[in-house]
This record gives sequence, structure tokens and C-alpha cells, in this order.
Amino acid sequence: MKKITLLFLLTTQTLLAQKGGINFRQVPIAEVFQAARRANKPVFVEIYSPQCHICQGFMPTLADKRVGKVYNDKFISTKLDIGLPETRAFMERRKLYVPSLPLFLFFDPQENLIHFAMSNNTTDEIIRHGNNAVNPAQRSQTMAQRFTQGDRNENFLVDYAMYAKITRDTVANIKAAEEYAKQQPASSYNNPTNWLVLQKIVLDMDNPLAQYLFDYPSAYKAYSMESVKAVAENILMSSLFSSRGAKYSPAKILEVRQGLAKIGISPSVAANRTLLPEVNAYFRTKQTAKAIARMDSQVANNDFVVPEYLYVSRLFNRSSPDATDAPTVAKWLMKALALKPAPKEQADLYYELAEAHRRAGKVADAQKAAQKAMELAQSAKLDTRRNVEQMGKLK
Repeated sequence: MKKITLLFLLTTQTLLAQKGGINFRQVPIAEVFQAARRANKPVFVEIYSPQCHICQGFMPTLADKRVGKVYNDKFISTKLDIGLPETRAFMERRKLYVPSLPLFLFFDPQENLIHFAMSNNTTDEIIRHGNNAVNPAQRSQTMAQRFTQGDRNENFLVDYAMYAKITRDTVANIKAAEEYAKQQPASSYNNPTNWLVLQKIVLDMDNPLAQYLFDYPSAYKAYSMESVKAVAENILMSSLFSSRGAKYSPAKILEVRQGLAKIGISPSVAANRTLLPEVNAYFRTKQTAKAIARMDSQVANNDFVVPEYLYVSRLFNRSSPDATDAPTVAKWLMKALALKPAPKEQADLYYELAEAHRRAGKVADAQKAAQKAMELAQSAKLDTRRNVEQMGKLK
């Protein structure tokens, strides 16, 4: 059925194009750019999905004679199905993100993105995007320069923040979205436009619009509370697991946990989601005691299974800034061994136990655990090179 639907859509699009709409070339994207280089024209790409009803709604507009005249004169055009591996590979090579469908992208013949559009479904609007794409003063490629030169028009800031999101320039997105938020009176934070900005653009938990959402989720009662919760959660987690989030202080990560609780996520679930970032933040700031306490509390209040014990033990054995955690790590490993796991898992547990004892300076105990790990690895027919190396370090 999916293949039939796709065939129908492509056939319909071809017939519509023959009546005067955009001539979408149905060839591999590399051939499209080869044709663009020969013609010295930019490339227009519609990113779509055959299952996207909004995309289907655009088909008659893209087949309009006025649209076809502009685009066929100025561009080499193609359509890429976002569900296909080759489309995803193309987008990944260009380091481009697709926030929603349909997405209109414009490239120069050398495959550099020069413009984007998320358009209303009107003939005039789509023509306007095409004209902007060939105008160096209006195309998205110049937005960073315009921002640096002081352009703070609201519509421009929204477009620039979205362009930065599509091109995965998080720093530019945060700056543009923050400048936009500064222009909004607090009384308008929850209006429909700013709600869309929160949904589609904001990535940073420190953005004033986001802070208001976390503090006053009930102010968005005009929208479904499930949507409000999802948007707030996405902003918080995007912040936490971004490159800047990897540098958050423990106090900042606590803000994330508190923000999750404010929007209705249970404290235990919020604590689980921020556990590893918090522990790693303690490692970075050389607060080993707090890292131990945080993880030991997690172990005590949850029914850990052997892979979880192994994961946290490895984390502390390899990342802790000092050895004060080693006795606690050894305690976790003994709890895991008490669960009587299979020989392979026992071999891993004893290996980590030897590491913990070694770090604590307990050489005899480390040698004993390492020997046990070796014997278990041999009986389970595992690769013993790491065991040989470990025992060599303990001589």
C-alpha cells in the first residue's frame, strides 16, 4: 500500500508539472547537482513524506503555472522523501536538521545551503521564497551577517533562529531566540505566536520564554497540557544533553531536575533523567563524595540488575577523580555478584572489583579478584587479553 501511494503521488506530481508546475527531476540527488552545475543554476529541494497530508496539500500549489514559471526558470528542482536512507544520508552529509514537513531548501550548484523556507500554502508565498533565494540580500545565507550588523526585526529573528536550528548552529539559535524573547512583553509570553516559537525554535532552558513556561505551565491552558508538558520537557532535555549541557555545574543540573518537577514529572523520574549528568558534573568539579552519595542513593532506592551495577562501577572506576569511591564501588559489585549472574557477567564483575581494589591500594585483594576474573573468562571462552594486562599491572 505504501508503494502504491508513493507511485500515485509521483504520477500525480508528474502530470501536474506537465501542466505548468515545477519540473521536479526524479533522478539521484548527485545527478541533480550535476545538472545544476552545467546550467549554472541553484537547486530547489522539497523535503517531504508521502504520508504527510500537509505535503500533499502543497502539490496543487507547486503545480501552479505561475510557480512553475519562476522555479523552472531559476532552479533545477527535485523532491526528496525523508523516509528514504539516501535522503537522510544527504541531509547528514550537509549537517542539516528537518524540523517539520514540507521543508524547502535551496542550494548553490556546489551543494551549499543558501536559503530555506517553511512556507504557507499559497502561490504568492512560494514565489516569494524562490525570489528571496536568488537575492543575496534576502537569502538565509546572509542572516548571520545581518544579525551581526544589528537587524533585530522580530520576523527576521524567528527566521534566523529556525535557520540556525536547521543548520545545527545551536549558538546562533540561542542568540537569535533570546533577542526575540527580549522584545516580548511578559503579558504576551503565552500568546499563540510565542507558543509556536517555544514549540519550533527554542532550544535553551534559559530563554525567558522557556523560563516562563516552566514557572507558569497553567498559563498555557489554552493548549493541551500534554503538549505543554512535552514542549517544556523537550527544551529541558535538549539543554541538558547538548554540548553546553555537558559543561553544566551540579547546581545547573539541579535546575533541570526542578524544572521537570514543575511541569508535572514525578521527582523520582526527574532524578533518574538527570542522574548521569549530575554525577559527571561532580566528577568534573572534583566532588567525589557527592558523586558517591548521589549514585549510592540511586542504587539503594532502585532494584538494580547486573548490567546496571556493571555500568555504574565502570563509570566510577574510569571517571572518578580520586579513589575515595572505591570501597562503595566494591560494595556495589558484591551486591551484583550476590545475584548469581552467568559466568561471563561474573568475569566482568570481578574484573571491575579488581580495578576498585587496585585504585584503593588493596593490592592483595585486587590480585585475588583479578585471578578470579581470569578463571571465569577462560571457562566462558572469552578474550583474556585485558585480564592478562590487568594481572600484569598488579604484580
